Amino acid sequence: MQEIFQINQPDLDFGIYRILNSRQAQINEFLQKTLPNKIKTAFHGNFEQETSVYNHLYTFFSRYYDQGDFISQRRYKGDTYAIPYAGEEVILHWANKDQYYTKSGENFSNYAFTLENGKKVQFRLVEADTAKDNRKDNDQTRVFALIEPKIKTETDENGDEIQTDILPFDIQGDLLTLRFEYKAVNKKEKQTDYITQAVETIQNLAIPSEFHGIFAPMPTDKNKNRTLLEKYLTDYTAKNTADYFIHKNLGKFLSQELDFYIKNEVMNLDNIQDSTDFSHIEQNLQTIKTLKTVAKEIIAFLAQLEDFQKKLWLKKKFVAGCHYLITLDHLNEEQVQTALNNPKQTAQWNALFNVETSGLNVAEICKNYPHLVVDTSLFEPTFQAEVLGNLHDLDQQTNGLLIHADNFQALNLLQERYKEQVKCIYIDPPYNASSSEILYKNTFKHSAWLSLMSNRMELGKNLLAKESSQAVAIDEVEQELLGQLLSLTFTDWTKAVLPIVHNPRGQQGKNISYVHEYFYLIYPTDSEKYIADVKRSEIDSRNLRDSGTESDRTDAKNCFYPFYVKNGKIIGTGDIPDDDFHPRTANVQLDDGVIAIYPLNEDGDEKKWRYARQSVEKILDKLEAKSGRSSVQIIFNKDTGVMRSLWIDPKYDASEYGTKVLQAVLGIENAKNFSYPKSIHTVKEIISAQLGSNEYNFVLDYFAGSGTTAHAVINLNREDKGNRKYILVEQGEYFDTVLKPRVQKVIFAKEWKDGKPQSDNGTFDGVSQIVKVLKLESYEDTLNNLELRKPAQDLADMGLSEAVQNDYLLNYMLDVESRDSLLNTQHFTKPFDYQLNITTTSAGAYEAKNIDLVETFNYLIGLRVSEINDKRENGLVTVQGTNASSEKTLVIWRDCEKYDYDKLNHYLDSRDINPQDSEFDVVYINGDHNVPTVFADSDDSIKTLKVRSIEAAFLSRMFGE
Repeated sequence: MQEIFQINQPDLDFGIYRILNSRQAQINEFLQKTLPNKIKTAFHGNFEQETSVYNHLYTFFSRYYDQGDFISQRRYKGDTYAIPYAGEEVILHWANKDQYYTKSGENFSNYAFTLENGKKVQFRLVEADTAKDNRKDNDQTRVFALIEPKIKTETDENGDEIQTDILPFDIQGDLLTLRFEYKAVNKKEKQTDYITQAVETIQNLAIPSEFHGIFAPMPTDKNKNRTLLEKYLTDYTAKNTADYFIHKNLGKFLSQELDFYIKNEVMNLDNIQDSTDFSHIEQNLQTIKTLKTVAKEIIAFLAQLEDFQKKLWLKKKFVAGCHYLITLDHLNEEQVQTALNNPKQTAQWNALFNVETSGLNVAEICKNYPHLVVDTSLFEPTFQAEVLGNLHDLDQQTNGLLIHADNFQALNLLQERYKEQVKCIYIDPPYNASSSEILYKNTFKHSAWLSLMSNRMELGKNLLAKESSQAVAIDEVEQELLGQLLSLTFTDWTKAVLPIVHNPRGQQGKNISYVHEYFYLIYPTDSEKYIADVKRSEIDSRNLRDSGTESDRTDAKNCFYPFYVKNGKIIGTGDIPDDDFHPRTANVQLDDGVIAIYPLNEDGDEKKWRYARQSVEKILDKLEAKSGRSSVQIIFNKDTGVMRSLWIDPKYDASEYGTKVLQAVLGIENAKNFSYPKSIHTVKEIISAQLGSNEYNFVLDYFAGSGTTAHAVINLNREDKGNRKYILVEQGEYFDTVLKPRVQKVIFAKEWKDGKPQSDNGTFDGVSQIVKVLKLESYEDTLNNLELRKPAQDLADMGLSEAVQNDYLLNYMLDVESRDSLLNTQHFTKPFDYQLNITTTSAGAYEAKNIDLVETFNYLIGLRVSEINDKRENGLVTVQGTNASSEKTLVIWRDCEKYDYDKLNHYLDSRDINPQDSEFDVVYINGDHNVPTVFADSDDSIKTLKVRSIEAAFLSRMFGE
């Protein structure tokens, strides 16, 4: 039971383990004394019945518990399972369907920490062997083990084999890398044994003395000889093998399973029917009663623990950092001068854009490099405040949003702000192939992937506009399951799966060399057209005059009008004539050599054009006047058509137009930080087809990778001066080394080579941009900031009964004692100083950082920001915009020491913010105040102003209450 209650690992000092270990004494008291006493009292010392209850408790709970996770596999009897079924024709079920997949917050393929002397150590997970990973043998489990020296064979982009030596360690400068593999072993073998073996092996390796800090003693009460290396290895393996899932309703699930278990495996109806010994039946009923009572109490605590973790997982996360990427054309001269005077900024300009600014003045740099990107994270906060203060309709002007966070947490925070506003979602999730596996528990590879995708697609679905579509890239490993999941999630949508040849050289394989992958395209099932026509390489030339059925003038009067042609060129179109106007011929000669062309056929019948007068302007550039046998005809040279189901153009080659494009932009060395980017043409054409126009629309990609989606949208806007917006979410380490620099670079210039911009006659064809960059608190940050604070007075000292104390332990302890550490609204009196410990390394190192309550609150209430006036150094920040209900909203954040009652009221009076005159529908204010909300006119009419507490709204929105 200690294992199930997760208090049997006192050496783990992170996450939920740290919290439970702090209450280990109370939990042990309950497990080792309270529950045994209840069982003993119930059976009056009958050892056989006591043993029976203990055996049933162990059998029941161990069925569902697996290394820190409860797997919701419904049991029928023994090893036979039951699947919930409601009469559907086809049902998709997986082992973790009722659970949240939580492991995507950190990528433990790289786990690093720093020694006291500044040297760094990282554990690196080498790609596991595919044959082993796909093994279905129930006698196998997987463990992390120090890799043995071997030669790894890979296939490069040209299909050639490359051999690489893989060694257990190497040293590059100040970095020691220790390599591990996730290998299949016999189920009887334990991870702890492999940790011990790894420590002993590493101690015998020829590791230089400057890294011997890994052998420094870190003893615990349980393990006196533990070293720093063993501590980190224990944490590393624990984080990789446990806590993958959070059940959505564990209490209900276990309670239902307990009833089923008792009816099927404890209450034997055959024995009762045949029994003549009523004392035996009575004993059996007493066993059932006691078993259910004790099991219910255990379930209550386990449900409290799981629900508490669910609460933390679903909590809207704080914005831990916010800065902007903004081109020079949005800055005034003084701000450009500030940027020129910042050595960090000029060094970044030189590194990213190969721009040397020394000797240039403000006028020269603005003229030569108007799209040079300023990164406000390199400046003092006052600089960003000044820049944003000069911008109006800020959200409207912002072109992109980049979020560094777990995608579930990011989507969760975006719900209010972008609900039903996204026109196009494109995602390229991990394929779960050997080169892109997600972290998963033994034997739960595909079910873990389904939970990962299902959890996030449900949130993404909420953001889709009514007229929208979604595209999902995938390969053969999970293609079949993805299709079923899409059908389950988007029940009323049309689903198409399109193969795309992305690797014409083929992958290495024993039986089949795959040259293609897929993407699913889904859109609402109705009569509307959701996927725009796409460009075709071939031209389809046809007469613009309609033919066949329903092609007469009377079938569509707005399609009968003249084209004006002069000297063989179309110079315009005329108005739709009255019904009683009938041209004598198809070509009517006008003055000045102009000919009016009408859609009359060779027999003189009045037909119609294929396009109406109001829509023909869009295709004028594809029309030409051609002399026919008897008249001049209008020819439509159509270079677009309905999207075809097979994509085979060479431009979809991911090596040529994905990897090599990324290398051109970032440079080969920097591009090594990311593998397998999509072809820029693939993504651009999918997005273009989904959007259908260049109008103001949002494109969302919550598996952003290297940033190809942003690159594609920027290029589309560059080509047609469009106003498409992009939202990208990525949690990987390469956010700062690949994604963000790529966006900065493609803003500045269209063409790149070896990481340097290529000009065309002195111009780089850059684009004007404002891009917001957010970093969110992670789930791990939430756990690490938790503190349990005991009630001021001990429950026993308060005279509460043992039953009440147990009830508190089983049902309320975690919520009550953690309340202030989750969100302490008392600190909102000084909102600009609110801090959390934010993780800075994969090994869990953290530092206290200021949290951006202003930005967090904007997203919680769904505020569309128009203006920000940030004077936090003076104690005041105001934000104007409209909320999700289209109410004009003002948010006032103040340092309550600097802005007391009188000063706040003076500020409101200066802005005419009162029930009588206010231009705002809603005003949010932090801290206590005495702002009036009701005004009575001389004629007794009542006017009100909605003044709301930031603290109350923050609390309810953050926890979805």
